[in-house]
Amino acid sequence: MEIKKRLKDYLVQNVLDQNEAGQLSDTTTLISSGIVDSITTLQLVEFIETEFNIEFDAHEVDRDNLDTLILIENFVERKRQG
Repeated sequence: MEIKKRLKDYLVQNVLDQNEAGQLSDTTTLISSGIVDSITTLQLVEFIETEFNIEFDAHEVDRDNLDTLILIENFVERKRQG
């Protein structure tokens, strides 16, 4: 839960406008819906790496890992477990 809250806070403060922020849920598609573009995705990856002390491999920066808060949380947890 803490992971999703920190991600949501980041997105609300740095990416989303007021309308989008109010509609953000754990299953809102970020990349598929265009909320997050390629540049914003890279900024999100940088935030995740710094905030959660993990590193992405190049092939891991994709929709399978970054499209929803739930997917991101699962990815972070997997990376933390090694």
